[in-house]
Amino acid sequence: MNSITVIILTFNEEKHIARCISNLNKIASKIFIIDSYSTDKTVEIARSLGAEVYENPWVNYASQFNWALENCPIETTWTMRMDCDEYLLDELIDEVNHKLPGLPADVGGIILKRRVIFMNKWIRRGGFYPHNLLRIWRSGTAKLEDRWMDEHVVLEEGKTIFFDKDMVDHNLNDLTWWINKHNSYASREVIDLLHIANHTTSSQNVESTLVGEQYSRKRWIKEKIYSKIPLFVRPFIYFVYRYIFLLGFLDGTPGLIWHFLQGFWYRFLVDAKMYEQRIKNKS
Repeated sequence: MNSITVIILTFNEEKHIARCISNLNKIASKIFIIDSYSTDKTVEIARSLGAEVYENPWVNYASQFNWALENCPIETTWTMRMDCDEYLLDELIDEVNHKLPGLPADVGGIILKRRVIFMNKWIRRGGFYPHNLLRIWRSGTAKLEDRWMDEHVVLEEGKTIFFDKDMVDHNLNDLTWWINKHNSYASREVIDLLHIANHTTSSQNVESTLVGEQYSRKRWIKEKIYSKIPLFVRPFIYFVYRYIFLLGFLDGTPGLIWHFLQGFWYRFLVDAKMYEQRIKNKS
């Protein structure tokens, strides 16, 4: 078995946790669950599948994950970040098992390609595939950005490489759950955008540059371009860019729902909450 520890954050994830852990047991020697006091069977299921469970109060994703890095007894060569609604394709499992043990010492992190499944449809256009994410790194050499939204892994040493095969983000909850989740995301996004506007973002961030990895380029666009476009104008521009110019319309009806809700409705909601905050600040 690979010398790799996987960290998963949970809260009421009984719908996903068995699929996630069973999948990761094919590559990992240790799985740590950091649960924020679930009221369903998440913890029971996780322990029955061999995961070690810790409980910690929730503040935000970054603080919870960094708490795990500081408090879990990680003794493996590699550490991996996964979400409950994600899993690895069999081809990626084979690739990890074949390549990971023989990587040279100068490799510090591994970038994986993530595909999103929404309403049982692979969202392949609109800039959503491949979604490249640094998900595996040498233990003790990375942590998450101190941000409220869109937090990435900051690698402190070593170069990064890409694996070829895919991981999958396939949430099994319904649309009502999805909308409630993104309403919460919108509140976190407002905090993040206010930090950008006030130049108070943490110094512990991935590099924001057009010549870096995909996540660095997206960060540069968000901070240097998107955040400077007027409220309520930028959701329209972003949606048209994704749905028309990046061919999101080719993803069919599920794609229309996804790109409209995630690419327009969500962004419009963020701007509405930003506008509400400005009113509060003036009163």
